[in-house]
Amino acid sequence: MRNHRLFTALVVTSLVALPGFARAQDWAKAKIEKSPRHLEFVKVKHGNREVNCFIAYPEVKEKATAVVVIHEIFGLSDWVRSVADQFAEAGYIAIAPDLLSGSAPGGGGTAELGGGDAVRKAISSLPADQITADLNAVTDHVAKLPASNGKVVATGFCWGGTQTFRFATNNKKIKAAFPFYGSGPEDAEAIKRIECPVYGFYGGNDSRVNATIPKSTELMKNAGKRYEPVTYDGAGHGFMRAGEMPDANAANKKARDEAWQRVKELLKKI
Repeated sequence: MRNHRLFTALVVTSLVALPGFARAQDWAKAKIEKSPRHLEFVKVKHGNREVNCFIAYPEVKEKATAVVVIHEIFGLSDWVRSVADQFAEAGYIAIAPDLLSGSAPGGGGTAELGGGDAVRKAISSLPADQITADLNAVTDHVAKLPASNGKVVATGFCWGGTQTFRFATNNKKIKAAFPFYGSGPEDAEAIKRIECPVYGFYGGNDSRVNATIPKSTELMKNAGKRYEPVTYDGAGHGFMRAGEMPDANAANKKARDEAWQRVKELLKKI
């Protein structure tokens, strides 16, 4: 729990300093609006919680594997929803939960918090056990959908990348974890609980996060777990989103394209 809060604080500090980070994502919203696929919001209930989720369905003949998409520290943004749609375009059911559901006055989530500091403050105070319970409920929900083949993987970005790696220690049902530029758990006993392969994605110009890779490699190796980190030269933190932006630099765009291709190739093997 302490490590979770410490990492969140570090992420908040570093990301707030990035120029233009709060820039509107109209370009991502436009992609969603043009999607020919079935997109919808659903409520996933468990206990006394109700988690708002965005689902994107693929246009395929057979039942599909599902992907749980865990958002950045900025909550369920237009870009995260567009990522879910891109997974659907590739042939997978994608569900993106708003883990800030219930954090806003009146029970709302990311949208009602209004973005910026309010979202970052709310996400930094989320209880780790609540995050796990939400993700467990979302995983169970998507696995049981009529269009699902029952297989579920998890992926996430930045804050969501860290949560993806941590979720792998707490859920034995997921078939693979794809954390993007997030740190791994430092608890050797937690690492031992992982039962799926973990495929990491990191930007070469992201020393803060990359400094955690050797420790994750050591812990995963000692526990006999499969961990395959790949670092993309010249890419910065958040390159999956930055590489899609209209003003994306060449390194981030190249890293985004290569990482996306890697994800799709790995998913074919699930």
